[in-house]
Amino acid sequence: MADPSSPADVASPVVVHDDQSAVDVDVDRWARLAAAVIDDLGVTGEMSLTFVDADTIARLKGEFLGVRAATDVLAFPIDGDADPTGDVPSMMGDVVVCPEVARDQAPEHAGTLDDEIALLVVHGILHLIGYDHADDDDTERMRALERRLLETHHWNGPVPASFRQEHT
Repeated sequence: MADPSSPADVASPVVVHDDQSAVDVDVDRWARLAAAVIDDLGVTGEMSLTFVDADTIARLKGEFLGVRAATDVLAFPIDGDADPTGDVPSMMGDVVVCPEVARDQAPEHAGTLDDEIALLVVHGILHLIGYDHADDDDTERMRALERRLLETHHWNGPVPASFRQEHT
């Protein structure tokens, strides 16, 4: 496993691992995005963000969801009570992203690889804190929050015309 990385210039609640080599990943950039999203949401806690290859994410999906197939992102919330005093940081959980899958689906999904990875990071964090897309109402709430967070912390402006959240 690669040594964990986090942005050198800021203390971060995010530890990033890049355990794949198929796609160049700027771990500092994605750690900053994750930290900004956590802060924006008012969440206190720590999380890991790990980039893995297609075989690894397929194995994880098989182990935890019963379907062995590559996917773009998995989120593993850590169930437990946070320290109410704030003396001990709580662990939010782990987000696992597959840049290979992101690269392959980006043209038909978010539009660009950067936008795809940004969406997957935000999507995974929202799953860690309890958001889901089990029905149409939950899906729309989650997508609206994803768009707002991406506009604020990724694009610093409006959603690009090529961006889509739905898979075609």
